[in-house]
Amino acid sequence: MHPAPVLPRIADVSSAAALFADLRHAPAERAAVALLDPEWRLLAMLDFEGRRGSVSPSLRDIVRAALVQDAAALILAHNHPSGLPTPSAADLTFTRALARVAQPLGLVLADHLILTGLTTVSFRDLGIL
Repeated sequence: MHPAPVLPRIADVSSAAALFADLRHAPAERAAVALLDPEWRLLAMLDFEGRRGSVSPSLRDIVRAALVQDAAALILAHNHPSGLPTPSAADLTFTRALARVAQPLGLVLADHLILTGLTTVSFRDLGIL
């Protein structure tokens, strides 16, 4: 029997962005959530399809999956096919709602990333989280 591989810790924006690299060039908006253990190692990934200009993951689905995986933290990411990395009002509202429902359950929203072809914007770096 082989020991389980030790996964790397997701310790910064670049390591988090690497998890979501496939979102960068998607033609429609997509979102994904990384579920992390207490040491911020990857447990599972969730993927959500959107439309050309929006994606609306279910808060309920995200929280349910996090609880099933016994996650301690999560990172949300989505792409902006327009190439403009600026968070929209809807992005800010969703991020705040997710953080608000996660916190009493012992889940940390570690970051929300917006990815374009060349740019990654971190809500944590912007001071939003």
